[in-house]
Amino acid sequence: MASKSARATRYPLAEKVVLITGAGRGLGAATAAAVSARGARVVIADIDPASAERVVATLPAGRGLAVECDVTRLESVRHAVDRTHEVFGGIDVVVANAGILGHGGTMRTLAPVDVDRVMAVNVGGVVNTVSATIESVIGSRGQIVLVSSVFAFLNGAGAIPYAMSKAAVEQLGRGLSVELARHGASAMTAYFSLIETDMIHRGVDADPHVSALLDAMPRFVLKRIQPHAAASALADGVESRKRAILVPGRWRPLAALRGMVGPPTDSKLARDDAVRYALTQLEDARSVTAYRV
Repeated sequence: MASKSARATRYPLAEKVVLITGAGRGLGAATAAAVSARGARVVIADIDPASAERVVATLPAGRGLAVECDVTRLESVRHAVDRTHEVFGGIDVVVANAGILGHGGTMRTLAPVDVDRVMAVNVGGVVNTVSATIESVIGSRGQIVLVSSVFAFLNGAGAIPYAMSKAAVEQLGRGLSVELARHGASAMTAYFSLIETDMIHRGVDADPHVSALLDAMPRFVLKRIQPHAAASALADGVESRKRAILVPGRWRPLAALRGMVGPPTDSKLARDDAVRYALTQLEDARSVTAYRV
């Protein structure tokens, strides 16, 4: 019964306490602005305290709190949680947003440490965030929001560690939505396509080989969304207690039919001359430096 009533009831963000990791820039900062505009008090948790403070300065007075937080260290996330309780009294919603793209490259050229670095932030950091906040969220019958990606179900050739990490986040979100239901709390997984952020500018636009690989993909893959649009959709999803959101909506059919569409799409990509060429160029560019780290 708890899960039915929790899902059926609108969840206004007014006066809720929302902790967002990686909120010093990009989607995290946009989400802070979106939920603050709906009356929430917001904790900007970021590894860069100066960036966190700058975001807080854009929020209404007394509605924001900047906390230094390295999601790869559980004690750091716990400190952010403790500080939130001291200032705002608790946590209603946590948005596990902190993530990195990693270096583009084929698995042939990536060193294990490159994969570990992405997984440490994108998976380990999310697990740490959930672990440090779950009791607070259960206590408030609130929500845990996990930021995944359409690359959880798209072929991730050229960026396999990132795709792996987002698929892991997806499975965490699915499991949490079931486990939290009996407590009257809930979980939402947010899937986004490419968002116009510094992470994409540095990891995609600044790398001609990664850009070339994306150019070989179907055109709709390249359609980008603005941070404020993604943040608004995320806030809407929280207020509706959705289990998942997918932005932009054109991805929904592909997500729903992934079991049927995925295998033939993978086969087509494996035979596609443009994809093969882009991967060859990417591999050649990375092979010289792959194992220096």
